[in-house]
Amino acid sequence: MAHMIRSKFVLMSLKYANRVAPRISVPLKFQRLCFHTSGILDVKGKELLMPSLSPTMESGTIVKWFKKEGDQINPGDAIADIQTDKAVVTMEFDDEGVLAKIIVPEGTKDIKVGTLIALTVEADEDWKTVEMPDGSTQVSPAASTCTESSAPASAEPKTAEPPPGQQNIAMPALSPTMTSGTIVKWLKQEGDEVQPGDALADIQTDKAVMSFELEEEGVLAKILVPEGSQVEVGQLIAVMVEKGMDWKQAIVPVSTKSAALTASSPTQPSAPADVKPSLSEQIYGLAVKRLLEEYGLSSDSIKGTGRTNRLLKSDVLAYIQTHNIKKIAPKTAPAPKTAEAPSLTKASVPTDKPTAYEDIEISNIRAVIAKRLGESKRTIPHSYATIDINIDKLIELRKKLKTENINVSLNDFITKAVAHALIECPDINVLYQNEQIVRVPKVDVSIAVATKTGLITPIVFDTATKSLVDISKNIRELAEKAKEGRLKPQEFQGGTFTISNLGMFGIKEFSAIINPPQTAILAVGSGREELDLSLMKVTKMTVQLSYDRRAIDEDQAADFLAVLKTMLEDPAFLAAGRMQALRYKRDAY
Repeated sequence: MAHMIRSKFVLMSLKYANRVAPRISVPLKFQRLCFHTSGILDVKGKELLMPSLSPTMESGTIVKWFKKEGDQINPGDAIADIQTDKAVVTMEFDDEGVLAKIIVPEGTKDIKVGTLIALTVEADEDWKTVEMPDGSTQVSPAASTCTESSAPASAEPKTAEPPPGQQNIAMPALSPTMTSGTIVKWLKQEGDEVQPGDALADIQTDKAVMSFELEEEGVLAKILVPEGSQVEVGQLIAVMVEKGMDWKQAIVPVSTKSAALTASSPTQPSAPADVKPSLSEQIYGLAVKRLLEEYGLSSDSIKGTGRTNRLLKSDVLAYIQTHNIKKIAPKTAPAPKTAEAPSLTKASVPTDKPTAYEDIEISNIRAVIAKRLGESKRTIPHSYATIDINIDKLIELRKKLKTENINVSLNDFITKAVAHALIECPDINVLYQNEQIVRVPKVDVSIAVATKTGLITPIVFDTATKSLVDISKNIRELAEKAKEGRLKPQEFQGGTFTISNLGMFGIKEFSAIINPPQTAILAVGSGREELDLSLMKVTKMTVQLSYDRRAIDEDQAADFLAVLKTMLEDPAFLAAGRMQALRYKRDAY
């Protein structure tokens, strides 16, 4: 009897619940994000949006989720690693609850700030019945496309995991702005053991050539991308297996698609260029392909002994040894016909033939520099102010210091003077971000350094607090590391003001382009001898300030150049500026 009453009560509850609180309709593309669509049992999830983790961040990439669906979250717990426009930053949770649904998978790129990336529920709620909150429309297109094409609503997106004991290695993002990289040199070969911290390869990013280190041990089983290849971030470049396994039996992934293209598998990157099924359906990798080409063999004539009908390198080598096959001569293109050396009576350029030319491939660094300089000139209203500075006393002081075995350059004096001038004129030491002027309490001067791959600007941090000797030593170390491609990202990302000095090349005067979000850059020319009004010989140097007119006014730029001129024309001001530096240091910290 009790059972009948209880059943009747439930039916009545359902009946009246539907009248009072009708089921809220969820758009079709969001229904598949949820586990349950019941109007009574549904739990409305709390939105977890892509945060703004840096002042200039507009979008980010979810590198790794630290929590899985159903995991408990406490205040201060790390939720995910997010790659911003500056670095990889950990996102923390300020509340407690349960992670109910991950909407944006790992590896999805360019998720705009404010986009819905996950749903949470209270700790005592059933996370399996989570539904989209009312009025929520901020779902990333990549996430909605991924979830609509997935199978059952309650199933996790299937990922093509590597076999047990095998790890697929993808092209890493070695700088915040890196989207692709070039493998300059493999530091390990197939079959080599890898220890934690070992460098696997040298990779050219958009900033410098950096070593890619592994944090796990194993054996490098397969190199999927040869040296000199440019690879998208997230694309598979190698396969590693655990120690003790037969590395020759490693399974080469059939697909190496980039994570940006395969939302359901963030570790699978593009185009199966490393795997080629032949007519006999045998599969082989790059090493086997290279052997076949070198000896002029067909994969159909060799039987593979590897798993999944795989042709191994050892199979090809055994076949070559058994049949005593020699390498074939590589096909070489005919040498281009060169014109005869022109005689004195002939024209230097033949009139009936086009002029010879050479295509030079643009490096990643140079391409990024070109893109950013173009954006700077298009979007920033550049204004310019130029002033001549008498540097006779500066040269005299430098010679005097040299007799005391203190070797400092004119650029070191200029850097120190600029730092003190920025303290006196804080309106110049500002950034322009999100259509706002941001005054920076610290003075960090960037120094433009020319390298073979392009221009880079390492930073002398807290410049105003450093002595002339410390500044000189710091600049030399940074310039050497920049030219060798050993700069770390934190050593060239940031800065509040930039100095570009072409005086050592004999350039009298030039205009420099602002490096955003900075608002000013100083272009320094060479010293030259002139006659003053009293016909005395003096040495003058021209400097030009390029400044962002949105953030800096003409009178502010003029004040800065006047202070800089005073300090350089009477270097005693640099010594007197120590009190200013001490006050700055106290205020900054």
